[in-house]
Amino acid sequence: MNLLNAFIPIWALTAVGYAARRRGLLGESAAGVLGRYVFHLAMPPALFLTLSKTPLSSFDVRALVAFGVSTGVTLGVGWFAAGRLFGRKQGERPIWGMAAGYVNSANLGIPIALQVLHSVSFLAEVVLLQVLVVTPIILIALDRHGDASGTVRLRRILTLPVRNPVILGSALGVVWSVGHWHVPAEVSNCLGLLSGSAVPVALVALGASLHGEARASAAGREIGVLTALKLVLQPVIAFAVGELLHLSHAQLLAVVVCAGLPTAQNTFIFAQEYGVGEALANRAVIVTTTCSLATLATVAALLGNH
Repeated sequence: MNLLNAFIPIWALTAVGYAARRRGLLGESAAGVLGRYVFHLAMPPALFLTLSKTPLSSFDVRALVAFGVSTGVTLGVGWFAAGRLFGRKQGERPIWGMAAGYVNSANLGIPIALQVLHSVSFLAEVVLLQVLVVTPIILIALDRHGDASGTVRLRRILTLPVRNPVILGSALGVVWSVGHWHVPAEVSNCLGLLSGSAVPVALVALGASLHGEARASAAGREIGVLTALKLVLQPVIAFAVGELLHLSHAQLLAVVVCAGLPTAQNTFIFAQEYGVGEALANRAVIVTTTCSLATLATVAALLGNH
């Protein structure tokens, strides 16, 4: 199957969600409800089943390094640009950086990985990197500037992996793989049914959310710069580093596609929690998510002939 053709069901199901929301078949809270279903119930089993059957020896740290460099550089550039170019306050800069370099490895990452890459193995590595490394950095910065005394709430940060169902599913999958344990057929079948619903439900939720925010205005130059950083700079850096590390074509495709995913919804959730940059974070998620359906298809088309 041509890589570009893999995006046809993605566009189609997103359009179905948009149309269903527009016609009133789905209520105003549908996108949020469906998104929570995917995040808490469907996605963890998908990651667990994949990783439990994936030998850790198949992980290539070079690919994760390429993605990590692209994330670090893009996030840093966004963080710096927020203050230097747009005069954002100290507390808002982490949100700006997160909007530029923190990818949606969950709701959109799962269907993209399964449909285009036919595997979520590398995506699971991306999830681990973002939750265990990037997220604590962002939260420490937000806690520092959000607390009058400058106190960092370490308990909140240290317990994040335990409270995150995506990271739990990934961690349990790794444990099963290391232990060479067998998942009972009855359990595997139940988890398989749940994980099988992750892709279509996530895409319908995406379409519904796009309709709900269709009238949101763009933030001008700031959103333009953020979108360019997220959807152009980050995948370009991932590609360049991947080439330097001599990744295989399949690895390079996985790294660049994951780096080209749009801004994660967690950006808005964190902004809302700390009361900084909420409007910007919301628009960044909407604009990059909408545009990524085209840019990711372009990436797949270009690398398909690479």
